[in-house]
Amino acid sequence: MANLQGRIALVTGASQGIGRACALELARAGATVALAARNETKLGAVAAEIEAEGGQAAAFALDIAGEESIKAAAKAVIDRYGKVEILINNAGITRDGLMLRMKRADWDDVLGTNLTGAFLLTQALLSPMLKNRWGRIINISSVVGRTGQAGQVNYAASKAGLIGMTRSLAREVASRGITVNAVAPGYIETPMTAVLDEKQRAVMMAQIPLGRPGTDAEIAQAVAFLASDAAGYITGHVLDVNGGMFMGG
Repeated sequence: MANLQGRIALVTGASQGIGRACALELARAGATVALAARNETKLGAVAAEIEAEGGQAAAFALDIAGEESIKAAAKAVIDRYGKVEILINNAGITRDGLMLRMKRADWDDVLGTNLTGAFLLTQALLSPMLKNRWGRIINISSVVGRTGQAGQVNYAASKAGLIGMTRSLAREVASRGITVNAVAPGYIETPMTAVLDEKQRAVMMAQIPLGRPGTDAEIAQAVAFLASDAAGYITGHVLDVNGGMFMGG
């Protein structure tokens, strides 16, 4: 297990799914975790779960689609902990539909939440990392940001955009001891994928060489590794955790 003793981490979209799993894993590795999402009740439950295991966590209300909310949450976390050393940009939404019929609002909402929100929060938290000359920024992308997916031009564009942002920022901040990486999950059993019907699931399974969906814990373990000192020489990388669904550089 990664050793993150004494580190301060912030996880967005921490109320469920991959975000919750990441928060639990980072806390088990010794980090103090700031949990951020819109649903404060669910966040409270995750904080209680972490504390029941002997970890430390606190909940912060955050609407990643709103610039003022992002600034307020970033300030609240910094005021409480003095810094954020590990940032997990996980919060995301889908608004699926074929391009021909996709409403402009569905494009704007997905890009604004998944990409612009990650940009604004990272920007708000970067100065203390630069000053302390240590940081880990991990962006949760997606296999569809690598391969594309019919009916998801907005989501795929946002997740591919995160990869471009990851690599560019990695070059900007490497000299200050900050690494920036992305994790690209494949088909993972989460509340977001629970809406798929059996036919859609069967099509998905046929594309996965390992023949099964992944778990949110498997994503969280990859994130914890990238957050640790063991991954100190890895930056600008996209770690595919997808059962072989996509194999590429």
